[in-house]
Amino acid sequence: MMLIERSVRVAANIEAVWDVVQRAERLPAWLSGVRQAEVLSGEGFGRRQRVRVIRGPAVDAEVIAYQAPTLIAWRERTEGSGARAEARTEVYVELAPDGDDATEVRLIMVRWPAGPISGALLRWGMRRVGANLEGSLNRLTGLATVSPSPAVPVG
Repeated sequence: MMLIERSVRVAANIEAVWDVVQRAERLPAWLSGVRQAEVLSGEGFGRRQRVRVIRGPAVDAEVIAYQAPTLIAWRERTEGSGARAEARTEVYVELAPDGDDATEVRLIMVRWPAGPISGALLRWGMRRVGANLEGSLNRLTGLATVSPSPAVPVG
């Protein structure tokens, strides 16, 4: 098992950050490597979603933890057969209020490689995975702190 964790303080309240992280369709905007995500069924705990990554096959995922507005986690399984289908990844996004207008965000990725060769490759790529998580948190910070556009009077 490989565990990688990164955290950041976001200058936005917890509800604004939660609005971004809990919506599957927003994953491509902030989570590195995701090009498309869609809900297949359900809401909250047990929700099933499909994530299409930039490189590789689509990944089916199930939400395994959901406590609004502080925690969402999902377990991914790769479509396919053989050793690759046996590998799994869990992603945890934990939020904690940090005063009235800020949120501490922890992004945790846990991977179980399919075997010794994929485990060695995963260990070799740990730095890159950590950098991807940091990039994800930077994008999340930008999304959560964007102010809504002011209303424009009509007519």
